[in-house]
Amino acid sequence: MLIRKAMQKFPSFCGLYKMNSQEELKEGELESFLSAHRPAIDDLLRRRFFYRPSFEIYGGISGLFDYGPPGCALKREVEDLWRQHFILEEDMLELAGTNLTPEVVLEASGHVAKFTDFMVKDEEDDRCWRADKLLVESMKEIINNKDTTEEVKEECRKIKSLADTYKEEQLHEIFTRFGIKCPGSGRPLSYPKPFNLMFGTMIGPSGRQKGFLRPETAQGIFVNFKNLYDYNRNKLPFAVAQIGLGFRNEISPRDGLLRVREFTMAEIEYFVNPSNKDHHKFQNVAAMVIPLFGQEQQELQTPPIYITLEEAVTRKIINNQTLAYFMARTYLFLRACGIKAEGIRFRQHMKDEMAHYSSDCWDAEILLSIGWVEVVGHADRSCYDLTKHAEKSKKNLLAAETYPQPRIVDFIDMKPNKGVMGAAFKAKNQLILAKFQELSELEKASIKHAIEEHGEYELTIGEESFKLTRDMIKPEVTQKSVSQETFYPSVIEPSFGIGRIIYSILEHAFRERTNVKEARSYLYIPPVIAPVKCCVLPLSKNPDFDQFVDQLKETIKRKSLSCEVDDSSTTIGKKYARCDEIGIPFAVTVDFQTVSDHTVTLRETLSMTQVRIPLENVGKVIQKLVFSQMTWENVQCTYPAFATEGSTN
Repeated sequence: MLIRKAMQKFPSFCGLYKMNSQEELKEGELESFLSAHRPAIDDLLRRRFFYRPSFEIYGGISGLFDYGPPGCALKREVEDLWRQHFILEEDMLELAGTNLTPEVVLEASGHVAKFTDFMVKDEEDDRCWRADKLLVESMKEIINNKDTTEEVKEECRKIKSLADTYKEEQLHEIFTRFGIKCPGSGRPLSYPKPFNLMFGTMIGPSGRQKGFLRPETAQGIFVNFKNLYDYNRNKLPFAVAQIGLGFRNEISPRDGLLRVREFTMAEIEYFVNPSNKDHHKFQNVAAMVIPLFGQEQQELQTPPIYITLEEAVTRKIINNQTLAYFMARTYLFLRACGIKAEGIRFRQHMKDEMAHYSSDCWDAEILLSIGWVEVVGHADRSCYDLTKHAEKSKKNLLAAETYPQPRIVDFIDMKPNKGVMGAAFKAKNQLILAKFQELSELEKASIKHAIEEHGEYELTIGEESFKLTRDMIKPEVTQKSVSQETFYPSVIEPSFGIGRIIYSILEHAFRERTNVKEARSYLYIPPVIAPVKCCVLPLSKNPDFDQFVDQLKETIKRKSLSCEVDDSSTTIGKKYARCDEIGIPFAVTVDFQTVSDHTVTLRETLSMTQVRIPLENVGKVIQKLVFSQMTWENVQCTYPAFATEGSTN
């Protein structure tokens, strides 16, 4: 009920969030169902060409996939819904950056030095594994072994939940203690080593300028901050969104679209004053209850907690309103995509898992056949990125806020003794004095503390270091009247893995029919993101049907809806089954009655029920159904029912 109320706060999109009226499965039942049907799901997706391995006729390349026609259409629909749900609803700016990124940008962001996963390998045949993923799989095997004691199982569950937080020495100790060997060969694993995941390249013919394929889209937004800030008339807060490709040289890609080397990301950077991270629309979602799997629940190995977002922010379980707001919006987006409620949770990063610059981070995870999988990250990145790029580029990436009335504020005056400094540093003195003007109050406080406690401070500028002593500077706290404040904005970042969301949609869309002559599987994808909205089916190859098929196809396409025609000679029941299998929500059948009275049957996939409807009404009715401006129950009340499908299957 609280979620439904939250949806009403977004009237332009409330129709997209119609909940599935079918009874929801419990978490354990959902995982069991998906695990049992994983082979059937994979077979359907490959056979109907949602996606397949790239370069398959040459054996394929691990971690690279091509989307087929229904996969492309579904991807486009998901991205369109994402744009509507976030960019349009939240008045965001949109950016399209380049895939190629110069090395200097990724040096500043820390990716060159730290964008790594730990890798272990078989020293004899050079097969490699990502250490944390191998640890998770190994722990699962030990837990599932009937001879494992409950005490050991409990320890393995804890290790499994913390696998991606361990350092190399901890990973090595656990692999050694549990006797974990190379899969397949049984040979000893190498010592874990960091492996940088970026694809390197050279920009230009000289080979002098090193670059990388971007590992994320965010840096393109950060380096354009000043342009975006100016475009937004120098007002904060504001959000920038980008949909584009990311590239990561995964150590051991697997699980289809879940771990790949080239993927589509949809990222948002919400720039906000670090002293005020409230959100002006938070009250629209404050009463929502979403499953929060926080640090405490993970440490105690207890289930997620269910409290309102307002309570979560008040109790500082979630760091701030803006972070909580985007978590709520993400939940609504995933539900609109057809993800089952019991298959969604938000897991907080553990303290030793969180990036050093993040003050809070929550992953939206979806329950799939292989367990819980991260699909969206929500991070409070503080002002790390802008400060690093400003420092590296020597450009001003500050924002400013003008006060209605001047304020008296404390600040630290460095009070340099220019004579002593000039004698000590000579030509470099002006460089140091200029650096003083760029220091934040936090940095000045650090210098003040060092001078008072130790009598000296080592100031680093670029590659050079300068020792400042007590006789050179005397930092003092003083006050001044200011009419505006300058600062580096903090960034709240929701980051979406589109491929992972698409695969999650497809698993959660999988259904089985047992109430027909021949049991069969199908997909129920919400109409708003269905790859094809409608199929037009002539009952037979009678030439009298052709003009009506053409008319229907044109009418539906004029409504900007995708449409397919199946004019094969197979039975109508098999045509319905083919449409159901790729998630087409509606089917229109042209039959002999159409020739006489210009009516057709309109069928809904989930219920398999049909109505008789005038041909001229088909386009507008399907359009209203797709965008939830009308329900199937409304259609059934408006138009006469047609014979049940049992006779045609």
